[in-house]
Amino acid sequence: MSALSVNSGYNLDAISTVFCFLFFFFTAMFSLFSLLLFILRLRPWCNCHVCRSFLTSSWTKDFANFCDWYAHLLRKSPTGTIHIHVLGNIVTSNPENVEYMLKTRFDNYPKGKPFTVLLGDLLGRGIFNVDGDMWRFQRKMASLELGSVTVRSHALEVVAAEIQSRLIPLMASVSGNDSDAGILDLQDVFRRFSFDNICKFSFGLDPGCLEPSLPVSKFADAFDLASKLSAERAMTSSPVFWKIKRFFNVGSEKQLKEAVRIIDDQAKEMIKQRRQMGYVAKNDLLSRFMAIVNDDDQYLRDIVVSFLLAGRDTISSGLTSLFYLLSQHPEVKRAIREESDRVMGRAGAIPSFEHMREMHYLHAVLYETMRLFPPVQFDSKFCQEDDVLPDGTFVKSGTRVTYHPYAMGRMESIWGPDCLDFKPERWLKNGVYSPVSPYKYPVFQGGDRVCLGKELALVEMKCVAAALVGRFDIQVSQPGQPPRFAPGLTATVRGGLPVRVEERRG
Repeated sequence: MSALSVNSGYNLDAISTVFCFLFFFFTAMFSLFSLLLFILRLRPWCNCHVCRSFLTSSWTKDFANFCDWYAHLLRKSPTGTIHIHVLGNIVTSNPENVEYMLKTRFDNYPKGKPFTVLLGDLLGRGIFNVDGDMWRFQRKMASLELGSVTVRSHALEVVAAEIQSRLIPLMASVSGNDSDAGILDLQDVFRRFSFDNICKFSFGLDPGCLEPSLPVSKFADAFDLASKLSAERAMTSSPVFWKIKRFFNVGSEKQLKEAVRIIDDQAKEMIKQRRQMGYVAKNDLLSRFMAIVNDDDQYLRDIVVSFLLAGRDTISSGLTSLFYLLSQHPEVKRAIREESDRVMGRAGAIPSFEHMREMHYLHAVLYETMRLFPPVQFDSKFCQEDDVLPDGTFVKSGTRVTYHPYAMGRMESIWGPDCLDFKPERWLKNGVYSPVSPYKYPVFQGGDRVCLGKELALVEMKCVAAALVGRFDIQVSQPGQPPRFAPGLTATVRGGLPVRVEERRG
C-alpha cells in the first residue's frame, strides 16, 4: 500500500511538472505571437527617411532636441502632418487638425487606453489620465473650485507670501557674488518655488523646498524621476519592452516603481494629515475634494499627484523659459519695468488682480514665451474609429495622433516669416492684448479639455516676473547656448539654467 502511495505521488509530481511546462510554453508562445503581430503592425522594416532617422538616431547630428527635429519635419510637410510609422504615430502642426481633434470630433480622440497604461503607475485615475465619467467628475469639481473668487484670492496670497518671504531673499543673498557660489540654477529655484506653492495651495501643507539652505526633497526628486521615466516609456518602439522590464522589476522600471512608492507614501501622508487636521471650511483643494470623496484614499492620491504635475512642472518650465529669453532681450525687460512703474507706481512690487488686468505687455510677454517654449511640447490622443483629418490624412482606429505646440510656434505658415523671433508685440493691438484661436496656439489645449488652471498659472507667473524683473538683473551664465531638453512630461532644460543675479539700485 505504501509503494502504491509513493508511485501515486511520483505520478502527481510528473503530471504537475508537465502541466507547468506546457503552461509556460504556451504562455511564451502566445507572448511571442502577440509581439510579432505588434511588430508587424508597426512596420519596423519601414525604410523611409523619417523612420530610419528615428531608429538610428541620426537626427541627433543636426538637432540638439527631439522636438526641434519634429518641428523641422513638420515645416517641410505640405500639410503640416507627418507619419512616424515605427511608432504608429501621426504628428500634426496643422491648426485645422488640432481643432478637429480637440473640438469637432472630441469624442473620437480620447486619451485612450494606451496612454493611460503608459502613465498609469504615476497618475493613476487622475484627471490627466482618464476619459469618460471619471474625467467629467474631476473636471466639474476642479472647475467649480478653481473658478471661485475665494480660491483665486487664496492662491494669490500663497504666491505673494512665497515671493516675499523666500524667493526675493534667496535672490538677494547671491546678488553681486562673482564667485562660483554666486551662480544659481534658476530652473531649480522655480521648481522649488512652484512646488511650495502648489503644496500650500492644493493641500494646505508647506514642504519648505525654497528655504535658504535649499534642502533636498526626496518627494520632489522622486516626482522628477517618475515623470522622466514615464515619458521615456512613450519613446520605446514597442510597449512590450518596458512591460517586460516591469514584469521582471529591472532597470528603469525598477527605478520607476521605487519613485512611485515614495510618491504614494508622501501623498497618503498628506491625506492622513489633512484628515487629522480637519478639512471642513479649509481653502485648499484637497480639503474640498475630501468633502466629496473621503472614502477612497487611492483616488484622492491620484488627484493629489495630478495637481502636483499641473501646478509645479508647467509653471516652473514657463518661468525658466521666460528668464532665458529676457536675458537675451534687454529691451523687453525695460518695457516690463516701464509698464510696472506706470501701473503700480514702482517696479518690483507684486501686482494685485486689478494691476494684472492692466498689464497687457507682461501678458503678451508670457504668451510669446510659451509660443516658442511651451511647457508641454506635445500632446497625444488615440483615435477610436477610422477617420480622416481635415488635411486629408487617413487615421486608422487605434492610431496615436499627436499635435505639437512646440513645432506650431515655429511654423511660418501660422506665425509669419518672423516666427522664430521673440516679439511680444505680435500679441498687442493698440497696446491691448489680442488673443488668437486656441487651435493655432494650443499651449493650454482647447475645446472640452482646455486647461482649468490657466488663469491661476498666469497669475503666478506674472507675480514672479513683475517682482524679479523689477528688483534684479538676471543674466544667464551661458547666453549663447540654446536649451537642451531632458525627457519628461514637461519641458525641462538639461543641466538647469545657471544665472548670475545683480540687485538693481534706485
